[in-house]
Amino acid sequence: MKRLFVLLMVAVMLLAISACTAGPNELVNVPDAQEQVAGFWQGLWHGIISPITFLISLFSDTVHIYEVHNNGGWYNFGFLLGASIIFGGSGGGAASRR
Repeated sequence: MKRLFVLLMVAVMLLAISACTAGPNELVNVPDAQEQVAGFWQGLWHGIISPITFLISLFSDTVHIYEVHNNGGWYNFGFLLGASIIFGGSGGGAASRR
Protein backbone atom coordinates (compact mmCIF):
# COMPACT_ATOMS: atom_id res chain seq x y z
CA MET A 1 0.00 0.00 0.00
CA LYS A 2 2.82 2.38 0.88
CA ARG A 3 4.62 1.61 -2.37
CA LEU A 4 1.45 2.41 -4.36
CA PHE A 5 1.06 5.71 -2.48
CA VAL A 6 4.67 6.71 -3.22
CA LEU A 7 4.27 5.79 -6.88
CA LEU A 8 1.05 7.81 -7.10
CA MET A 9 2.70 10.85 -5.46
CA VAL A 10 5.65 10.68 -7.86
CA ALA A 11 3.26 10.50 -10.82
CA VAL A 12 1.27 13.50 -9.53
CA MET A 13 4.46 15.52 -8.98
CA LEU A 14 5.77 14.71 -12.47
CA LEU A 15 2.44 15.73 -13.97
CA ALA A 16 2.46 19.02 -12.02
CA ILE A 17 6.05 19.80 -13.02
CA SER A 18 5.42 19.03 -16.69
CA ALA A 19 2.35 21.27 -16.70
CA CYS A 20 4.50 24.24 -15.66
CA THR A 21 7.06 24.01 -18.45
CA ALA A 22 7.47 27.00 -20.71
CA GLY A 23 6.16 26.92 -24.24
CA PRO A 24 7.81 28.33 -27.36
CA ASN A 25 7.99 32.08 -27.89
CA GLU A 26 6.72 32.80 -31.40
CA LEU A 27 7.95 36.42 -31.16
CA VAL A 28 11.69 35.62 -30.90
CA ASN A 29 13.61 37.74 -33.46
CA VAL A 30 10.38 39.54 -34.44
CA PRO A 31 10.70 43.34 -34.10
CA ASP A 32 8.29 45.22 -31.85
CA ALA A 33 6.31 48.37 -32.78
CA GLN A 34 9.52 50.44 -32.72
CA GLU A 35 11.23 47.91 -35.02
CA GLN A 36 13.58 46.75 -32.24
CA VAL A 37 14.57 43.34 -30.95
CA ALA A 38 15.83 43.18 -27.34
CA GLY A 39 19.32 41.75 -26.91
CA PHE A 40 21.76 41.03 -24.12
CA TRP A 41 22.00 44.58 -22.73
CA GLN A 42 18.25 45.09 -22.58
CA GLY A 43 17.92 41.67 -20.97
CA LEU A 44 20.49 42.66 -18.35
CA TRP A 45 18.62 45.90 -17.66
CA HIS A 46 15.24 44.15 -17.49
CA GLY A 47 16.69 41.63 -15.03
CA ILE A 48 18.08 44.40 -12.83
CA ILE A 49 14.79 46.30 -12.69
CA SER A 50 12.63 43.15 -12.45
CA PRO A 51 11.59 43.58 -8.78
CA ILE A 52 10.31 47.10 -9.44
CA THR A 53 8.75 46.09 -12.74
CA PHE A 54 6.97 43.21 -11.04
CA LEU A 55 5.36 45.52 -8.49
CA ILE A 56 4.26 47.96 -11.20
CA SER A 57 2.91 45.11 -13.38
CA LEU A 58 0.53 44.10 -10.60
CA PHE A 59 -1.34 47.40 -11.03
CA SER A 60 -0.80 48.12 -14.75
CA ASP A 61 -1.80 46.21 -17.86
CA THR A 62 0.84 47.93 -20.01
CA VAL A 63 3.96 47.04 -17.98
CA HIS A 64 5.46 43.55 -18.30
CA ILE A 65 8.51 41.98 -16.68
CA TYR A 66 9.87 40.15 -19.71
CA GLU A 67 10.27 41.43 -23.29
CA VAL A 68 8.88 38.83 -25.69
CA HIS A 69 10.41 40.55 -28.73
CA ASN A 70 13.94 39.36 -27.96
CA ASN A 71 16.79 37.62 -29.73
CA GLY A 72 16.55 34.42 -27.69
CA GLY A 73 19.46 33.05 -25.72
CA TRP A 74 21.46 36.25 -25.25
CA TYR A 75 18.44 38.16 -23.92
CA ASN A 76 17.64 35.28 -21.56
CA PHE A 77 21.25 35.18 -20.35
CA GLY A 78 21.27 38.95 -19.74
CA PHE A 79 17.94 38.78 -17.92
CA LEU A 80 19.10 35.98 -15.62
CA LEU A 81 22.43 37.71 -15.00
CA GLY A 82 20.65 40.98 -14.12
CA ALA A 83 18.18 39.22 -11.86
CA SER A 84 20.98 37.35 -10.10
CA ILE A 85 22.82 40.64 -9.53
CA ILE A 86 19.77 42.07 -7.80
CA PHE A 87 18.78 38.96 -5.87
CA GLY A 88 22.32 38.27 -4.65
CA GLY A 89 23.41 35.47 -6.94
CA SER A 90 24.83 32.32 -5.44
CA GLY A 91 28.17 33.64 -4.21
CA GLY A 92 26.86 35.50 -1.17
CA GLY A 93 26.05 32.40 0.82
CA ALA A 94 29.38 30.77 0.03
CA ALA A 95 31.37 33.82 1.10
CA SER A 96 29.68 34.30 4.46
CA ARG A 97 31.21 32.95 7.64
CA ARG A 98 29.36 30.70 10.01
